[in-house]
Amino acid sequence: MYHLAQINIAQLIAPIDSPLLADFVGDLDRINAIAENSKGFVWRLKDESGNATSFNPFDDSSLIVNISVWESVEDLKNFVYYSGHIEVFIKRAKWFEKMKTAHMALWWIEAGKNPTAEEARNKLLELDRNGDTDSSFSFKKIVEKPNSL
Repeated sequence: MYHLAQINIAQLIAPIDSPLLADFVGDLDRINAIAENSKGFVWRLKDESGNATSFNPFDDSSLIVNISVWESVEDLKNFVYYSGHIEVFIKRAKWFEKMKTAHMALWWIEAGKNPTAEEARNKLLELDRNGDTDSSFSFKKIVEKPNSL
């Protein structure tokens, strides 16, 4: 059995503790709760505070990372585009720079194994370098769940 892993990054317009990002930071707990209560949600990277803003696999304090695991592409899409998350998605230009590189990557993993921040970073860099492949892809070219890896 396989699950879908995803990483997405965003480049902040200001430091995370800036008043410019107060609305975004204040909404993190609500958005994370929506994710965790969504159909098909399996796991997300988080620290003791309940979010992932302290993780920095890119050694760039202007980047924040989100890594999660879902039962299917459809479940992830439903969360991203058809839940309360869409409110943040629509307002993203208020808090984040427009990325010139890949900012989201998907890949299949064995159920029960969660990706590390380093693995997720590498999948995003692979997608940026090579475009959509069987091992790292985007919503533009979804790779079907494998029968075996």
